[in-house]
Amino acid sequence: MTPRPRTVDDAEIGAALGRVITKVGPAKLTLALVAKEAGLAPATLIQRFGSKRNLLVKLSQGAGDGGPLVERLRAAGRRPLEIVREFLLCYADLAPSPIAMMHSFAAYLDIDLTDAKLRRFLVETGRRNEALMAGLLTEAVDRGDLDCPDPKGLARALLALPSGSLLAWVTFREGKARDWMARDVDAVLAGFRRHRR
Repeated sequence: MTPRPRTVDDAEIGAALGRVITKVGPAKLTLALVAKEAGLAPATLIQRFGSKRNLLVKLSQGAGDGGPLVERLRAAGRRPLEIVREFLLCYADLAPSPIAMMHSFAAYLDIDLTDAKLRRFLVETGRRNEALMAGLLTEAVDRGDLDCPDPKGLARALLALPSGSLLAWVTFREGKARDWMARDVDAVLAGFRRHRR
């Protein structure tokens, strides 16, 4: 007997998980809430993943990897600095509201950094994104768009920017997260842009 095809794939369940975390925070996260958000019976998630931790571990693998976004932007003909900017601004998508952003930060602190396996995924993804960002910045230097003696160091600093910028946005709650963060990203990049005459 062949198993029934899955009506909801892991990517959709991951999106549902993200929505639930931003709504209720990590302390109130349950498989039942994720199942409801994904349009599934809780038993389906239990059968597929076994536990809430297994769900988090499975769906955390590769989460946050900027590679697919960078490839889409390259295919659209975007220049390296434009890709860097968009890559950073995509973090603002985690913040549809200040409360949602606070719940995302809480999940990061309460779940991702305290569970050794989940933290390992964060480190692996962070290293890949840092290399990706350094490569883009090096391309921008080679094209003459950027004056930066240390693209790797700048990549690391730029990847630290979203957390601080979004935390400031949650504090001040002025405008949209993406607009707030765009000002910070543009201010940092402005110091390294090479202006042609």
